[in-house]
Amino acid sequence: MAVSQLPHRSVLYMPGSNARALEKARQLDVDAVILDLEDAVAPDAKELAREQVTEAVKAGGFGYRRVAIRVNGADTEWGAADLDAAISAKPDAILLPKVESAETVQKLAARLDDAPETRIWAMMETPLAMLKALEIAKSSPRLEAFVLGTNDLLKDLHAQFRPDRLALMPGLGLSLLAAKAAGILCLDGVYNAFKDEEGLRIECEQGRDLGFDGKTLIHPAQVSVTHEVFSPDAEDVAEAEAMVQAFEEAGGGIAVLNGRIVENLHVEAAQRLLKRAGAIAAR
Repeated sequence: MAVSQLPHRSVLYMPGSNARALEKARQLDVDAVILDLEDAVAPDAKELAREQVTEAVKAGGFGYRRVAIRVNGADTEWGAADLDAAISAKPDAILLPKVESAETVQKLAARLDDAPETRIWAMMETPLAMLKALEIAKSSPRLEAFVLGTNDLLKDLHAQFRPDRLALMPGLGLSLLAAKAAGILCLDGVYNAFKDEEGLRIECEQGRDLGFDGKTLIHPAQVSVTHEVFSPDAEDVAEAEAMVQAFEEAGGGIAVLNGRIVENLHVEAAQRLLKRAGAIAAR
């Protein structure tokens, strides 16, 4: 199955300095994990985190869960060593922080000849990144996903958090448009209040309705709601199947289902939903 068709509903950050968390990542009901060397790790634990994450990825055992390593930026004292270690570990993806140019992605892509299966994920978390979103999205065939860093973006905007994420909408929209134009995944930012299930649900529903492929998470307690929101339910699947059938029975022309017009564009959306449901069921 193509990577773009694999479910990425839940993408959970796990601190690389916490050996217990790394072991737990092999058993959690998540679609993907990001083993973090950056924000979730204190400066005095960076080297330990790098060693533990490299060993964990090389050891494998993550099953169906896709595994990404988030490295520190190239402008930090840990960035170069992090990249060397991540490349040697050959994870499913390497997540670059604060990407603001196509060149940043291309430099890493040029180093991945010995890791043919490893893809690049780009953190989109600054105003400049949003303004260069299309350039970044089309930078390399190795680029597989945008990961929104909404906390950093909100900080750089000098904006206030609101449940409707008003200040973030221009950036979210630019990233989504670029990702869809380039055919890559786009993963929504984290919801910080991990005990606020209703707030998480509202934000997940907003992200789903905007077109995000899934959501990054900071706590395992957020997985259940995220999966529920980003998974087609039985009613959605039944309607999509009926739409496809009605269109086929109409001979590929315009069909009518429950008093509504069904055209080719509706059928394409229905088929996409059915593929997504099938991928989730297979997982």
